[in-house]
Amino acid sequence: MAELSESTGIPVPTIKYYIREGLVAPGQPTGRNQADYTEEHVRRLKLVRALVEYGGLSIAVLRDLIARIDNPDLEAFDLLGAAQKTVTQAKEPRPGPYKDRAERRLHELLTERGWRIRTGDPAYRTAVGVLATLDEVGRQDMLDVLGSYAEAAEQIAEIDVSLVGDVTDREHAVEIVIIGTSVGDTLIASLRRLAQASVGERLYT
Repeated sequence: MAELSESTGIPVPTIKYYIREGLVAPGQPTGRNQADYTEEHVRRLKLVRALVEYGGLSIAVLRDLIARIDNPDLEAFDLLGAAQKTVTQAKEPRPGPYKDRAERRLHELLTERGWRIRTGDPAYRTAVGVLATLDEVGRQDMLDVLGSYAEAAEQIAEIDVSLVGDVTDREHAVEIVIIGTSVGDTLIASLRRLAQASVGERLYT
């Protein structure tokens, strides 16, 4: 285990903790207090560390996700969908006429763009809440360009999915989805603000 710690940069107590929590398989015992660890252990440890440090996942969420990775009967698409949901926080919309209108508007948008309607998805519920809020505060101008926002989002999504690559490498694909989504959201927000400053300067100075 000391060699495993040295090769991964993860302290021995942390490795033992990950093993106890079922996130990493135990090594093959070779004697008293001795076990063999393979390259698979190294990869899994690096994945777990990345998902904890950069994905911000709790141990409970990570345990469930690892079980999905290790389930060969789970299709790759469903696995990646589950991975994305771990970094998508739902903000439930308030009931009322604004929510109802927002849901109809979102349905129309998704149908128009040929996107699948997933009412149980955290991102769907958050989008309904955002649209309802824009309607409530009278920002019809932003609602009028919803299609343009969706077009830009689809272009980003195509880039994101292209980075996933070979989905048969399930651990790598999950790492790309979770880290790419969580860190990518921050990157896109930062680039958007830089672009706003540049466009604003060009138009108003």
